[in-house]
Formats: sequence, C-alpha cells, structure tokens
Amino acid sequence: MKITGVKSYVVNPGEGKNLLFIKIETDEGVHGWGEAYTQADRDRSIEVHVKELARYVEGRSPFNIKHFTYMAYTDFAGKRGAMDFYCAVSGMEQAMWDIVGKKLGAPVHNLLGGACRDRIRVYANGWSRRARTPSEYAEQATAVVKRGFTALKFDPFPAPWRMFIRKEDEQAAVENVRAVREAVGPNVDILVEVHRRLAPMHAIRVARMMEEFKPFWYEEPVAAENVDALAEVRRNISIPVVTGEALYTKSDFRQVFEKRAADIINPDICNTGGILELKEIAAMAEPHYVVVSPHNFNSTAIGLAASLQLSAAIPNFLILEYFVNFEPFTRDVSVAPFQVENGYIRVPTAPGLGVELKEEALARYPARQTLRAIRQYSEEGP
Repeated sequence: MKITGVKSYVVNPGEGKNLLFIKIETDEGVHGWGEAYTQADRDRSIEVHVKELARYVEGRSPFNIKHFTYMAYTDFAGKRGAMDFYCAVSGMEQAMWDIVGKKLGAPVHNLLGGACRDRIRVYANGWSRRARTPSEYAEQATAVVKRGFTALKFDPFPAPWRMFIRKEDEQAAVENVRAVREAVGPNVDILVEVHRRLAPMHAIRVARMMEEFKPFWYEEPVAAENVDALAEVRRNISIPVVTGEALYTKSDFRQVFEKRAADIINPDICNTGGILELKEIAAMAEPHYVVVSPHNFNSTAIGLAASLQLSAAIPNFLILEYFVNFEPFTRDVSVAPFQVENGYIRVPTAPGLGVELKEEALARYPARQTLRAIRQYSEEGP
C-alpha cells in the first residue's frame, strides 16, 4: 500500500476559528482522515506545511508512521519545529493511523495496546463565549449541566489577555467563578482556564481567592515556556495546576516533569505531533504521578476521534475537552457523529479513528478571515 495524495480542507464551523481537515489517499482505495490544530489567522500557514509535507509521503507506506514524524522533524524541518509545523504533522499522522486501522480492521486504540476503559469522560467548553457578567455565566453554566455534563471549563477573566491586570479584573474573575459554583452546585466540576496570561503574583493571588469554590483545576496560569514560574505558582496554591496545550513533543514536557511544575498535562493531539507522540508523552508523565487530560480545541469529529482513541489506551487519563459550540457543524459533516451521554462518550470500535467526514458537506462551510488580534487590541484603546 502506498500513499497517492494528500488533500486539505480549511472550513469554518459557523463560529470561532477555521478548522483544518486532512485526507490521505492510497493506491488501494483506503483513505484516512486527520485534523490539524488551528489558530485564528494562522490556519493557512499550517495548510501550506501540509501541502509541502505531502511531497515527502507520496509513494511511501502509510504504515511507517514513526519514520514519517522523525523524518518530518529531522529532514523537512531541519530540527526547527514550530506550532505551524507540529500542527501539520499531527493531522497527517492521525490520517495515517486511520488508514492503518481500516486496513487491519481494528480501532486505533487496539493498535496502541488496547483499551483501559470503554467510555471517556468529557468536560464542556465553548459554552461561555458570549457571557460577560456573573449572572450570564451562571445562566449558561446551568444550561450546560442540564444537558448532562458533569464538568465544564471557562475563562472567567475579562479581556484582553495581559500579564499584569487590575485588582478589579482579579475580583471580576473570582465573582464569575463564585456565580457558576452557586448555580451548578457542589457536585459539578468547574475547570478554570487562564490562557497563559498572568504574572505569578496575579496567578497566585487569584487562585487563593478562588480556592473556596473548589475548582477542579487551574489551567495555564502563566506562560507555558517559563516552567520555573509555573512551578512557583503550583507550590503556592492548593488547586491542581495544568499545562501543556502550548507545548509540543516530548522534549517540551521534560522540564515540566523534572521540576514538578504541574499536576495535570493537557497536550493537544492535533498539535503535539499526533497520536503516537501524545502516547509517549503520557508514558513519560506516568512515573511522575502526572495525569493526562487531552486538550481538544478542535472539531467534535476528527480531533475528538483521535483524542478518544488515545484516551482509551493510556492508564493515566483524567478527562477530555469537548467544544459544545462545534456540535451543529459536526452533525452536518460527519457520518455517525459521536454522542455525549451523561458526560461520557463511548470509545469507538469501528476500524481506524471511528468517524468519517462528508466532503460535499465540508464545501458548505467556506473558511473565513478573522481579526482576533485587532479586536483584542481595540478593547484597550490606541
């Protein structure tokens, strides 16, 4: 079996960022789907990497997954990795796994050592995008819980994202968390997102004020690349600390484990190098008593499918991200989309990743340009 072509589809799900899907075709008629992580206004640069990397895999076996990722980093990238590169590699790697699973008639998790569980707990994200006040956060959180979710994540801090913030913004974040806790009760897990924005002094002070509301975790309180600052925050608060969505490959995670900077890691299967790389990162985390909660700011189709397969196969899995605002799009473009039942998704058992996309449906969702950086800057004024 040889790879004959690589296609890419940049589409907009109706709100938020564009998504990037990859389809790899073979000379035996077996194809595979993958998804690359995207960031607003950088999606086309990721697609260019996919198109260039396609020349390196055409005519080669889709079974040689480890060789592809090693070659891509060593030869194509010249050992100079970056987000755009790792996103492209991740999507193509997933598509290769999808082909291999279909060819062998097995779900991908069976090729990774088999399942450690038959269902995956998920937390809701994307539900609070338009909330601005404590009452709005409370109302929207209540609606998510009524849908059966037992865990939800949101960023309670006012925009824009800045390292040094006013005390009024600190207090606003605390009040938003308070409102959500009072609305959903003590048995729903609240996951606090910080988006790498704060200096340690703010991160520590705000976390201590939030502790009474018992957050499930405190995600990326400081810049991911400053592992010492992250460890400082972790030492000074009692909420479990998360990092990882902006770290790529095993090399980036080494210091996190060595310096005991996090309790939980959340690498994204669509940007960290793919399924096998994330499995190896999870194996590194295990002897350091660190659990894995895959980040998934991707579709609830391919990115979710790859994350489900990986989550089933690792013993130190915790919980998986699920963007509720992408559901309508996914239902329209997927064959047999996944269903959330009481906060869980069953592990797919179909060969490959376990989900298919309808190319004719993708054509109905053309990509859109965004102006995220300009919008955020304008909130501060000139």
